Amino acid sequence: MNIAFRTHDLGAKGIDGVISRARQYKIDAFQLVVYKFMDEVKQLPGSLTGEIAEGIGGALKGAGISVPLIGAYFNPVHSDKQKVADCKAAFKDYLKYAKTLGANIVGSETGSFNDDKWTYNPLNRTEEALQTVIQTFTELADCAAGYGVNIGMEGAAGHCCYCVKQLKRAVDGINRPNVRVIFDLYNYLDMSNYQNYMDILDEGLATFAGRIVVFHMKDFVVADGKIKQVAPGKGMFDYPAILRKIKAYDGDAVLVLEGTTGEDIVPAIEFVKTTWEQV
Repeated sequence: MNIAFRTHDLGAKGIDGVISRARQYKIDAFQLVVYKFMDEVKQLPGSLTGEIAEGIGGALKGAGISVPLIGAYFNPVHSDKQKVADCKAAFKDYLKYAKTLGANIVGSETGSFNDDKWTYNPLNRTEEALQTVIQTFTELADCAAGYGVNIGMEGAAGHCCYCVKQLKRAVDGINRPNVRVIFDLYNYLDMSNYQNYMDILDEGLATFAGRIVVFHMKDFVVADGKIKQVAPGKGMFDYPAILRKIKAYDGDAVLVLEGTTGEDIVPAIEFVKTTWEQV
C-alpha cells in the first residue's frame, strides 16, 4: 500500500515547496496537478513545456517521490467549447510529458452540464452526455497510446458518469486497452444511497477488476441534509471494512488522501496506515 497526496493539498507552491512538505509529512507519492501548485503553468495548451516537465520530473525523482497519477481534470460537456478545446489540448500535453514527469497515467472526471460548478444537472444523465464522454476520452486514449501511457477516468454522482454502471458503459464504449479507473467511493454518494456505500464499493471492485489504479480516500458526515466530506477517520465510513476489501483487491493499492489538508494530514496518514496494517 502506498499513501499519496495531491500536490496542491499540501499548502505549498512550487516544486521545492511541495517536496519540502512531502519530507515534513513523510509522503513519497504525489497525485501531480501541476497547474494548481505552479503559478507559471496554466491549464492551457503549450503551458506545460518539456523544460518545465524535466525540471519537475528530475526534482521528484531526486527526492524519491513517485507519481501514480497526473491530474488534468476538465469538463468535456462544458458549454464553452473553446474552454473544452483548450483543456483537452492541455491534457494531451500532459500525456506527452507524462513519462518525463514520472507517471504513466493522466486522469480526469467526466464533467457536468453545470459547467464550472461540476454539480448535478438532469442533462448529465442523458445519452448525449455519455456519447460526448465516450467521444472525448476515446480521442485522449488514442493520443495516450501514441506516447505509451494510459488515461484515467473517475465517476461521481453529480457528473456524466454518475454511477459505476455508467462509468462502465463509458469504458466499454471507448474500448481501448489503456483506459484505467480512478475509484472514489465518496464521489458516488448522495442522500439517496449513502447508507449502501459498501454495496457500491463491492460493485466497483467487481466491475473494474484489473483497471483501478488509484483509490481516492475520504470520509463523510451528513449535515443539514447533505453529504459533507471530512478527513479519513472523522466520519461515517467503516474504514476497517473498506480497507480490508481494497487490500484483498490489491495489496499494493495507491491510496490518495484527496482533500485532506492542514492539521488533518498527519492524523489521517497515521489512521489509514494503522487501519491497513490491522485488517
